[in-house]
Order: sequence, then structure tokens, then C-alpha cells
Amino acid sequence: MLASSNIRCLRHFRWLANCNHHIQKSRVVASFPPCTTQGTNLTSPLKHTSSLLSGCTQTCHSPVNIRYLHGSNILYTDEIRVIVAPPFAESVTEGDIKWGKAIGDSVEADEVVGEIETDKTNMPVHAPAAGVIEELLVKDGETVNPGKQLFKLRVGAGGGAAPKKEAAAPSPVVEAPKPQSAAPSSSGPIPDKAPPPPAKPAQPLSSVPVSAVKPKPAPSAGASAAPAAIGGSRSEQRVKMNRMRQRIAQRLKEAQNTCAMLTTFNEIDMSNVMEMRNKYKDVFQKKYNLKLGFMSAFVKASAFALADQPVVNAVIDDMDIVYRDYIDISVAVATPKGLVVPVIRNVEQMNYADIEKVIADLGERARAGTLAIEDMDGGTFTISNGGVFGSMFGTPIINPPQSAILGMHGIFDRPVAINGKVEVRPMMYVALTYDHKLIDGREAVTFLKKIKSAVEDPRTILLDL
Repeated sequence: MLASSNIRCLRHFRWLANCNHHIQKSRVVASFPPCTTQGTNLTSPLKHTSSLLSGCTQTCHSPVNIRYLHGSNILYTDEIRVIVAPPFAESVTEGDIKWGKAIGDSVEADEVVGEIETDKTNMPVHAPAAGVIEELLVKDGETVNPGKQLFKLRVGAGGGAAPKKEAAAPSPVVEAPKPQSAAPSSSGPIPDKAPPPPAKPAQPLSSVPVSAVKPKPAPSAGASAAPAAIGGSRSEQRVKMNRMRQRIAQRLKEAQNTCAMLTTFNEIDMSNVMEMRNKYKDVFQKKYNLKLGFMSAFVKASAFALADQPVVNAVIDDMDIVYRDYIDISVAVATPKGLVVPVIRNVEQMNYADIEKVIADLGERARAGTLAIEDMDGGTFTISNGGVFGSMFGTPIINPPQSAILGMHGIFDRPVAINGKVEVRPMMYVALTYDHKLIDGREAVTFLKKIKSAVEDPRTILLDL
């Protein structure tokens, strides 16, 4: 009887142990107390569902204690993911990849692995999780399209920590050469007496007239001495032109081939605007936490002049002329990778402080390379300030499809005639390049004079004069 009871309990134990496939998310650990039959001590953890325990309790005639252990999902490590190129902007179809990491480098989650350089901006490629770069599927500088596979990432490998650089081995100490003793002078003792005068010639010196002197023939090329070797390095380095520079060159050449460009010039007395800036710059910076510059004065004056001459704000579209009721001014910003022109929207509704805020934000993002395509799309007029680099005079090129561009230059003290007297004033040359297919000379000159009066005396903007 004892043996049959043991066999019956053991069979139930094995049957329940084979039911692991019923388990999904929770774990049940059942602890069986000793069976009622003497000599049977069956205590073992079992994994099964609670509905399967009734058979064992009926056989063993003992209560069953059930403990549910809830655990989190298993985290799989060393998973390999294939990272693809992100979607591009609507007007961009391809770009060149530039890797910032190599195979075997550890990366953190959201860390930049490389950049895709397009003709307008750079798009960073981020690591979706911490891991190790397993394989680069495209070469550095290769052209990629949206959705193209870029690299493989082993998720979780290395813990996401960047490898520490080994300490550099100490460089061997080189002993300085001992100074050698001065070599003995090869010359003899210094004479203490003057040398004797030369002897007089026995015959008088013959004098030959200059006309009788014949020039000697020039030595032949073979007899001439070899030219001295040119010193210094004369190596060359060929670097691929980046996509932004290629696009800039293409657009500038298109502007020359498409527009009938003509440039008109004027000069602006900067005395009043400089006086206003020096008087209010501290108060302005304290209130807005921004520096008061000259760009806001020219942007506001340009918006004032564009409203007065709407043809300068217009554009040719096929056989039509499109007049805009809004004023979006592009401001040229020089970056290490090329010239970009972010756009200030609805300038006609802004004051000086609003303009300075937008210019500061766009300039900072342009230098950091974080401008989006939307920040540079559109624009009805462009301002280029070459004066920050010391330019005195120049003719800007139109930014297609716009119809005009204003070029600012450096401020230099020059003598000018003021009320019949010569005075030294801070002066700036300005240039307006316009498309003569749309804008006549009268509108262009009137537009530039309007900018001149608005900058020299900003009160004309308030009075709408």
C-alpha cells in the first residue's frame, strides 16, 4: 500500500512538471507538504497553472500552498539592429554620408553616429539605443537615399559606455647635447701696425673711351649655371567639394544665366543710428538680453522700402508677375561649410527687438548646423552684410527666384560735404542688385534712397514718410 501511494504521487508530480507550455506571463510555485502516507516527503517547486493543482490535492489528501511570482519581461541583449537613413525634406532626394564613429565604437542612446550632408543642410544620424557599431554598410562620402541601410548596431553590447583611451606612454627623456667648447680661432694675432702703402705704378694708366668698349657676347644656354632649386613644400591636396558648396555654385551660375542683373549704389551716413545704438544699447540688452546691432535697422528699413516699392518684393513666374502681400527677408550667414540664407518671416509686423531675437536664433543655429530646410525656404528679399569682414565695396548676386538683393559694407570714416562744410562722418556704401527684367531703374533707385533715409533717420518709419 505504501509503495502504490508513492508511485501515484510521483506520477502526478511528473504529469504536472510537463505542463510548462501552459505558462504565459505568471509563474506559480506550488509547495507540497508531506503526504499522509508515512514515509512520503514530496516537496518540490512546480510550474503550472492553478487549475491543474486539484488533481494532486485529491491524490495526496494535503493542502497546497500557491505563491505567484510576477517578473518583468526578459531583456534580450546583443540584439543586432539595422539602422536606415531618415526621411529627407520634400525638395531633397539624396545626400552624402559622413561618419563620426568607426566599427567597434561604443555609442549611447541618441548619440550622433554620422551626418548626411545635403545641398541645403546636414541631417544627423542617431543611434536608437546604446550599443556597439557592428558594421558600416556604406562608405564615408557615399551617396545615400531615404531608407537606405546605413549601419548595424549590436544593442546592449559594451553597456553603451565609450571606451576609455589608454594612457599615453611617457615619452623618453632626451638629454640635451652638451655645449661644445668654442673652436680655436684660425686667424693669427691681430696686427698692431698699419700695412705699407702700395707701390706707385711704373707707367701711367691707359684710358679707353666708352665708345670704344664693345659689349661681350652673352654666354650660351649650355654654359649658363643651373637655376637654384625651389625650396619649400610644393605638394597638392585634392578634396571633394561638399554638396552645399556644389549647390551654392550651381545657384549662383543659374542667377547669372537667368537674371538681367544690374547694380545701383548709394552711401549712408551712419552717425544717427550709431548714436542711437550707443545711447540705448545698455537699456536694450538689460530688457531683452540681446545686443542692439545694425542689422535690425537695415532689415526694418528694407521692409519699409519694400512696402513702398512692391515690385522689388515681386517675382517672375513663367509669364506672370507674382506680388506678395507679406515680406520675408533672407539674411545671409557665413558658416564653415558655406553660405546659408535663413528667412525672417513677416518682417513688416516686427520691431527692432523682434528682429534681433530672430537674427540671433537663426545665426546661432546656422553656425551649429542645426537649421532645418523650412528655415531657409521662401524669402522675398535678401540682405548680405559683407561689412562684418571689412568689405568696402562690392556687387552682390541675386538669390533666385528673388528679384533683388541688398549688399551692406563696412563703416569707414570719410570726409563728406555737410551744409557746405567738409566733415568726417562714418559712412557705409550700399549696393542694390536687381533683375532688370522686372524692376526698372526708377524703382530700384527710389527703393535704395528709401532705405538710406530710413537708416539715417529712423523717425521716418514712425511718421511713414
